[in-house]
Amino acid sequence: MDTEKTETTTDEGKNKNNEGPELDEILNRSKFDTDFNYTHSYFWPLVIGHAVMQISWVIGIYTAIFYAQWKTILWAIFVAFLGTESVALGAHRGFTHKSFKMKRPMKIALIFLHTLSGQNSVFTWVRDHKLHHKYADSDADPHNSRRGFFFSHMGWLMVKRNPLLRRMQKEIDISDLKSEPLIMFQHKYFIPLYFVMGFLIPLTVPMYFWNETFWSALFAAYFFPYVTSLHMTWTINSFAHMWGNRPYDGRLHARNSKISWVATVGDGWHNYHHAFPWDCRMAEFGQYDGISNAILSVLEYVGLVYDIKTASPNVLYGHMKRHGDGTGGKSADNSRLYDKHITENMFRLD
Repeated sequence: MDTEKTETTTDEGKNKNNEGPELDEILNRSKFDTDFNYTHSYFWPLVIGHAVMQISWVIGIYTAIFYAQWKTILWAIFVAFLGTESVALGAHRGFTHKSFKMKRPMKIALIFLHTLSGQNSVFTWVRDHKLHHKYADSDADPHNSRRGFFFSHMGWLMVKRNPLLRRMQKEIDISDLKSEPLIMFQHKYFIPLYFVMGFLIPLTVPMYFWNETFWSALFAAYFFPYVTSLHMTWTINSFAHMWGNRPYDGRLHARNSKISWVATVGDGWHNYHHAFPWDCRMAEFGQYDGISNAILSVLEYVGLVYDIKTASPNVLYGHMKRHGDGTGGKSADNSRLYDKHITENMFRLD
């Protein structure tokens, strides 16, 4: 069975050079920078909370290896998978970048399964990610990588926000989020929703259905998958903004990171993503380069998502030749036919 895919250059069209409007983070670079004279103040309740989480994570790894039942481990992986993929597809591709449209059942599922991830509400996640792309690697970016590895990886979650970030947080356009009742409901009731969906259910299912002990369930089915999934996501903010090549746009701090690609199972080609943030693939080779893209293919096939956006080969390689750091090599010159095959067939399942 054949399905159709919407191919576009950008949300707003392309110019005479076959390239879309300039990236916000490039336009804003002259206005926003990193003030190294400013030192963030730690918010100690959050510092203590994260310290407890990391210690519990280590205990969770030990418990998962030596004490927990194999069914508990599979359950933990399943819950973490649902949460992280709901973030990758919903909050990230869907609600932030508008890379595709979704039917209402899919929207409901992605919003509420996002709760499992424990990465704040969809509203907060999307707002912060909009700031990240608009003011990348400046003090208006929540996890500014120029502040160092620890800050961009997890330190940003333990400090009081920079005054510039607080100001731009008030100015960023989030009208699309405020107009979505389901997103606002999940935001308003995130704490009780997370307590039930993100804590109680992962904890009690192993105890009830296969008599797992409380402590094994707590550490192996809650802390182990939860904190592991956080670190997997955080590698994009740290590793993928500090180490790697920039074949698509050498002006950007975002890098293509093999470490992050492995950690996120496909979402580590971050230079591509920042160069083409509206492209649902988040990498050049679509469903062949990440589990999220493969899932999106299935969802499109069954009719739950539609109007999927991708960069055309001309836009992709034109941008690479103009702005890439030269590490694209043969990909920039000889891959057009292969990319044409990919873009024409990434959503075909027959």
